[in-house]
Amino acid sequence: MSRYTRKEFLQLSSSAIAAFALQNCFSNPEKKPGTFGLQLYTIRDIFEKDPKAAIKQIAGFGYKQLEGYERAFGLFWGMKNTDFKKYVEDLGMEFIASHCDTDNDLERKAAEAAEIGMKYLIQAWDGNCKTIDDYKKLADTFNKQAAACKKNGVGYAFHNHYYSFQKMEGQFPQDVLMQNSDPALVDFEFDLGWAVAVGADPVTWLEKYPGRFRLCHIKDRTKGSTKLEDTCDLGTGSIDFPNILKVAKQNGVQYYIAEQEHYLVSSLKSAEANAEYMRKLKM
Repeated sequence: MSRYTRKEFLQLSSSAIAAFALQNCFSNPEKKPGTFGLQLYTIRDIFEKDPKAAIKQIAGFGYKQLEGYERAFGLFWGMKNTDFKKYVEDLGMEFIASHCDTDNDLERKAAEAAEIGMKYLIQAWDGNCKTIDDYKKLADTFNKQAAACKKNGVGYAFHNHYYSFQKMEGQFPQDVLMQNSDPALVDFEFDLGWAVAVGADPVTWLEKYPGRFRLCHIKDRTKGSTKLEDTCDLGTGSIDFPNILKVAKQNGVQYYIAEQEHYLVSSLKSAEANAEYMRKLKM
């Protein structure tokens, strides 16, 4: 006679499957708590002179993910996509995304990004909209570009600056972009520093659009500063990251990318200090 009834067997099987899923979640680098990345623009002064040497210098700081940006040398800075991937991974990191000129040669870029397992190409700037209708048209452009990315196997996101959180014609452009873009295609990278710079409350936006912000830029602001671009080392400024990032995690943010545009000593020192802050941060 069998030791278990059919009902008991199914209950045990379900428990085993759940345990396996939980174990798999924490063995997956994307899901591992405490994983954080660096936007390479933070160290642009040394990175643009010698990309390989710059990446090697930050490899020991604790970053497990890198986000790039595009310049004349392309997404992979003069290297073949597979060579760039191997170099980064040999140093113990993953190249997850890049800011990108999505208006030119997007199909090729998307295919190359997907080939090496990148998660996102990110439209990082479009400050030329003068009306709300312009933003609606921009959202439609997002939908078309995101469809091209999806077809090639990589995600698409838009990274905000300050202007999308300043009202125009009685509306926030950020609302217009999010409400007129397809949630199945278009994700968003929430730059916390830029949002706070013009008075936006990140918690309000994260809770208003759960699941839409999939990446975030963790960028601090100098206490008392009124300058839009006045950034500082993480933890020394005015932004309440422990609370904001807890809410971010609860509302679908998957990638946490440190970024700093200005620094007191050197970009490398700031990158190291920011990694130390992120390692200690509890979300």
